[in-house]
Amino acid sequence: MEKDQETNQSEEVLPSEKGDDAEFKTETPSGKEKKKKKGAEEKEALEKLQAEFEEHKQQHLRVLAEYDNFRKRSLNEKNAIYHNAVSDTVQAILPIADNIERALNQENASGEDMRKGVEMIENQIKAVFEKLGIAEVGAVGEPFDPALHNAVSHIEDESLEENVISAVFQKGYTLGDKVVRHAMVQVAN
Repeated sequence: MEKDQETNQSEEVLPSEKGDDAEFKTETPSGKEKKKKKGAEEKEALEKLQAEFEEHKQQHLRVLAEYDNFRKRSLNEKNAIYHNAVSDTVQAILPIADNIERALNQENASGEDMRKGVEMIENQIKAVFEKLGIAEVGAVGEPFDPALHNAVSHIEDESLEENVISAVFQKGYTLGDKVVRHAMVQVAN
């Protein structure tokens, strides 16, 4: 009888999976061990997922930090390129400014000497523009191009072809494919 009481104490009666049929099955101690084992496996799986999550979180934070560093480095490089370009341009123009200052400091220069000096400065400016890759646009006789020229007046002249530049009021300049300044021109016909 003691054996029967021990058996009854260790066994639990549960309703079957079928529902309300009043069928019962007994759960043995090995079923409890299975639940504990299953719970331990779930806990282990949860810990594994949490560790994996932390690893991915750290990778994500590293990527964010690398991107932030890349963005800052790119901005610094961009600023350095701009400042270098400006510095190179100013260095090319400084000799011209020096020559203009020298010309203005001449007290006993004749009109012809001043003219020669200004022509020399103009040639120096053209050389600097050529060195920097700046090209002049807008010359008399060229066909009118609205992408390069700004027509400020129009004349009728039978000696010129249609849509041809008849006068240039202000030269235009390009740097590669970019228009730095449109030429102000008069267009014929």
